[in-house]
Amino acid sequence: MTDLSDAVARAVVETAGVGDVDDLGIDDHLALVAASARAEGEVRALLQRSVAAARAGGASWALIGAELRMTRQAAQQRFGGAENEPSDVAGERWIGPVTAFDEMAELALAGRAGWHTVEAGMLSHRVVKTNTQWEHRRVLWRASIAADAASGWEVGCRAFPWMYLIRDTGVPAVEPLADL
Repeated sequence: MTDLSDAVARAVVETAGVGDVDDLGIDDHLALVAASARAEGEVRALLQRSVAAARAGGASWALIGAELRMTRQAAQQRFGGAENEPSDVAGERWIGPVTAFDEMAELALAGRAGWHTVEAGMLSHRVVKTNTQWEHRRVLWRASIAADAASGWEVGCRAFPWMYLIRDTGVPAVEPLADL
């Protein structure tokens, strides 16, 4: 745990842009407070995505609750949330429910119809529509996708512990799927 704590502390200090940590002024302290608050938000979002990924991977609320040292009910209440609402934006929608076992097949179908992922939510993906077909890949989160980018892949979205890569095929999209 110490290694993780040290890594977060270094990231906060670096993000805050403070100089000599032995001689901090009020502005430096406030910058550290602001950077710490942003880090807390990011860690909360990572935890939310980790729980969603664990659920999609088949973990029960009881197992997740035990890992978080809370009851099954508390874990489900805190992280379960309501299903994503359909988007009001034209050319944008949510597909799901999907799990880690079937989401790639669903994204492949959506990709042929011209949809590509831009966000992964609780057991769902927000997708946007284009006139061309898209390929999707799910990979473990990593710092660099340079090798993938050289092959035309770009990050569609990140949902810890996954990254969803997308690539425009340039092929015209097929007729939209009625039940997407």
